[in-house]
Amino acid sequence: MSNKVRINIDMFKTVTRAISQSDNLEIMASHLAQLIVATLGMKGCAIFILDPETKELDLLASFGLTAKYLTKGSIRADKRFAANLEGKPFLIPDLSKDKNIQYPEEAIKEGIGSMLSVPIVFLNEVIGVLRLYHHKAANISEQDLDSLCLLAEIIGLAMMYARLQNGMYSISEVINVACPDCLLKELKKH
Repeated sequence: MSNKVRINIDMFKTVTRAISQSDNLEIMASHLAQLIVATLGMKGCAIFILDPETKELDLLASFGLTAKYLTKGSIRADKRFAANLEGKPFLIPDLSKDKNIQYPEEAIKEGIGSMLSVPIVFLNEVIGVLRLYHHKAANISEQDLDSLCLLAEIIGLAMMYARLQNGMYSISEVINVACPDCLLKELKKH
């Protein structure tokens, strides 16, 4: 991450296509994490879903991070994460100088120098977090930060679309079990 603008319209085209052509949320999120790492030259990227009751983050997809780092423990709402819960991104430009991170030893062992955390928002509600990790202490341009916030909103739309699609599929299965001929009769009418 640097102050140089790195996110452009071509990345958004690629992201939009990845989202619109995928019916599997985990695969789509994994591709997005990989794309973000490659485009921005990051160490890693993780996409988390927020558990609204516990205020903990559950991993949806990642790229560039070790399994050991990803399974270090639960990520809870702390002072830093509170900004994300309010719908605001936050940057820790130098993890070695920040006293508020949850797992400082693990971050150092993983080779993480800085972290950007962007809330994933849908209808003004935080439903997840997009986290970017860099090898060294770094900053990000305002334009790239705005672009990442927009990308997080697109991810939020994709997450909710996947939930809706899964819900519709479940309803269809229940209807099919309860009344196997009902859907067939309805389709014949049209």
